[in-house]
Amino acid sequence: MNQEIASTQFTILLSVTPRGARLARRLTVEQLAKWACDFENAEQVVAELANNAALHGRVPGRSFRLTLRLTPPNTLRIEVSDTRADLSPRRPAQHADGCAESGRGLLLVEALATRWGTELGPAPLKTVWAEIVRSEAGP
Repeated sequence: MNQEIASTQFTILLSVTPRGARLARRLTVEQLAKWACDFENAEQVVAELANNAALHGRVPGRSFRLTLRLTPPNTLRIEVSDTRADLSPRRPAQHADGCAESGRGLLLVEALATRWGTELGPAPLKTVWAEIVRSEAGP
């Protein structure tokens, strides 16, 4: 992997709105292109986590934070932090209603990411993270 190790983290604050969620997705695509990394599904995982922050983590006047961290040779960690620690996501198995109009985003994250979870703190911060591990290091 012929890449500069110094450029392995990207962090930005975005508005807790649908527009901020769309921007998170676009910035992820751009940053991965700058790093010359192809992490299949990263765009979709960011879209789901950022959309959840916009829908469920909204606090007027506060932003959400997107962090992308590349760990050579083959792991991308995605973190989306908001200030609604009181509303932590539930594991997808708890969303058993197939007729529900929402609640499928974390099913997608679980299917597309290698692993994911939630970290709380410092109050009132909540971070939902996902890691995507490529099977081969790639170029």
